[in-house]
Amino acid sequence: MLAALNGVPAPAQDSTIARSLAATCFPCHGTDGRSVGGVPPSLAGQERAKLLQMLEQFKNGKRPATVMQQQVKGYTDEQLALIAGYFASIKPVPPEPAPTRRD
Repeated sequence: MLAALNGVPAPAQDSTIARSLAATCFPCHGTDGRSVGGVPPSLAGQERAKLLQMLEQFKNGKRPATVMQQQVKGYTDEQLALIAGYFASIKPVPPEPAPTRRD
């Protein structure tokens, strides 16, 4: 209903909200979830269901972590679903090719 009132389509609002929520992950996991060097792991392009399951496991303490358990506690289940969907929708950057040797 709110989307209809302000003229912005609901899917556009959802993606904006999802990116805003996911932005708190960018400092560690890289912009749009594309980490540099794979540590911590990249989130971009991961399966939505897999990401959501991991987030839920962090939230309920079933997955050990140092920071993530505290991070996810501030989100509702709906917000975690938006975050997982956002990262799943991002195309991952292909890994850089290994340097070639020149003999």
